[in-house]
Amino acid sequence: MQFVIILKLHLWSKENTIKKLSLLFIFIGAFSCVARAQADYIINTARSEIRVDGVLDEDDWLNAAAIDNFWQQFPADSSKAETKTEVKILKNDAGIFIAAKCFDELEGDNIIQSLRRDFSDNSNDAFIVVIDPFEDLVNGFYFALSPRGVQAEGLLPNGGGDPDLFWDNLWYSEVKKFDGYWTVEMAIPFTTLRYKSGKADWRFNFARTDYKRNEISVWAPVPRNFGISSLAFTKKAHFENAPVRKGLNASLIPSLITSRSEDYQNREIQNGLTASMDAKIPVSSSLNLDLTVNPDFSQVEVDRQVTNLTRFSVFFPERRTFFLENSDLFERFGFRQIRPFFSRRIGLSQGSTLPILAGARLSGKLNEKWRIGAMSMQTEGKSDLGLAANNYTVGAFQRQIFGRSNIAGILVNRQGFLGNSPDWSDYNRIVGLDYDIYSKNNAWRGKVFYHRSFSPGVEEKRDANASWILYRTRKWFVMWNHEYVGENYRAETGFVRRNTLYDPGRDTTVGYTYWRLEPKVGYTMYPENGIVNSHGPSVYLDHYMDSTFKTTDYLIRTAYEISFQNTSYLRLSHEEKFTLLQFDADITFVGNDELAAGGYNYRDFGVSWNSDRRRLLNLSVEVDAGQYYLGTRFRTGLFFSYRAQPWGVFTIQYNRNELRNANGFQSAYLDLFGGRIDLTFTKKLFFTTFVQYNTQGNILTSNIRFQWRFKPMSDLFIVYSDNYDPFLNVQNRALVLKLIYWLNV
Repeated sequence: MQFVIILKLHLWSKENTIKKLSLLFIFIGAFSCVARAQADYIINTARSEIRVDGVLDEDDWLNAAAIDNFWQQFPADSSKAETKTEVKILKNDAGIFIAAKCFDELEGDNIIQSLRRDFSDNSNDAFIVVIDPFEDLVNGFYFALSPRGVQAEGLLPNGGGDPDLFWDNLWYSEVKKFDGYWTVEMAIPFTTLRYKSGKADWRFNFARTDYKRNEISVWAPVPRNFGISSLAFTKKAHFENAPVRKGLNASLIPSLITSRSEDYQNREIQNGLTASMDAKIPVSSSLNLDLTVNPDFSQVEVDRQVTNLTRFSVFFPERRTFFLENSDLFERFGFRQIRPFFSRRIGLSQGSTLPILAGARLSGKLNEKWRIGAMSMQTEGKSDLGLAANNYTVGAFQRQIFGRSNIAGILVNRQGFLGNSPDWSDYNRIVGLDYDIYSKNNAWRGKVFYHRSFSPGVEEKRDANASWILYRTRKWFVMWNHEYVGENYRAETGFVRRNTLYDPGRDTTVGYTYWRLEPKVGYTMYPENGIVNSHGPSVYLDHYMDSTFKTTDYLIRTAYEISFQNTSYLRLSHEEKFTLLQFDADITFVGNDELAAGGYNYRDFGVSWNSDRRRLLNLSVEVDAGQYYLGTRFRTGLFFSYRAQPWGVFTIQYNRNELRNANGFQSAYLDLFGGRIDLTFTKKLFFTTFVQYNTQGNILTSNIRFQWRFKPMSDLFIVYSDNYDPFLNVQNRALVLKLIYWLNV
């Protein structure tokens, strides 16, 4: 800055005004060039219309600079990519355009799982785009195309690496096949992205998954111990003209649902016709308002059955579209077993749906440092289930500090209602503060949090806190975690797995305080030659104690993992376990005699193997054998998948637990069967049928779903589901037709 001032004074001391101005403009231009030179790519503005047809013949494409210096990420990460890829970027007032020429010289078909949207890049050939509009290296967007033109898009929260593909939004693309290569052309509207208007520098990465060559390559080098969409490993791109928000660009999403359900046990028939309306209204280029009136979530896939041999609840992920955008801003608080907010608590209760009258959510970025979120949902009560109406309100903020780290706060409030008035004796609230740690190179990650709940008549032991730190390099994985949850910590709009236990003797639920210690150490080696890509040992401890630090459960696992060059995987493990039964309990969970309360030590050995996922026929096998309380347990898990590329995937999954108990206790044989047929007739017509049989729950379920995407983001769903008892007597059936239409205004 001092140099600039001296230069200007010197110039203005001259007599020739023209020379003064000329030299000043030259300096400013040179300074601008230096700023632009710091970017790894300059994004020019298209001078004419770009047709998204996969044919890159417009003058703007022909004149744009090409990115072609890709690096290998798998099977190694220290050499230039063998698969050649060229990428170009343009923009106009409406959005970003990305073109790629993906060379494909090897003979044979590409690896394509199906024509279904939102495929996984770990088993599909694809061209992938990672975008970080704010350069915060923490939150971003993911877009991918297969050689068949199938789209996948997702959010990249918490530093990226693993995209959340449940996010669905509007963008356009086309793929063309040529001799020796295929081309990609993408148009991503600025209305789909969240960004700061006028910001000229964004971060990008591009990747190719070429499983025919068995190579993954990237533009910005990514160590192979991290995911290819990790935001810490991106490069800067500079817009010639910074994106500027123009117009409202709101979206209205009306839907119509008609349904018929039959409950054969209670001899009830219900017919329904429901109209819903969602709206997405940009408050700014980075802040969005979502509204919903009378929503229905009938297109949601049925939850997969699981065999649960623990005394605690099973977590099922959220799949409903309304709750997904910026969901990390609300659901990132706490840990996976201590969640102050979990959106499935809204509108769902023990498998039944509760009517949601309306809801609103404001979420996004205020600037590079601040993110905010506010959500309010009002549900209607169900008198036949004894459930009152409730309002669910959540407020959250996140402030980026120290580079990629951030501090965040949350308030969750469930307020019960009597009629149209709040019932001030029926509420549950949580306030919490989290500190998330991300190092610049992604080697260090961590979190520290403190939460407290507020419920009527509860004064003590109502808080939760934890600390987690992870250090990960190419060879080392070192993790530490501690958790504390008080017995009266209640997250009624969240998910807390272990601070309540069911006492069958008194038929009641009892709360208890617990501490948890969870360290892990692993070491990975990378042979230079041979069939093994990486291998190494690990040691893991999962240790629970009560409020007096008396051990209630522990698991010590030693394992050895081997990843092969052909993408197959082998794992050997040994586990030492201890369980303190607080009450007499049926350890088979199928209604057998109860085992006496007390402490039990037992151990088992396990082997798991996944075959080469590139093959049309894929197989996974898991076998565990060893002790189980006073008896023995033998578990077998089998997964078969056959891919009729690219139109069909056929899978069969079978899991069997044989529990043989000593001392006269009854044995149990628990079977879980699942079969799935996934047909993708075109990129717009999908058919899925799924059958599950679970002997632990004595239930046979089936789900059939047809989907027609008749225009971008607009769908027709036809869903049929039913349940049977073990003797194939039908218990209930339901048929739902849902029409969704996406309208930009």
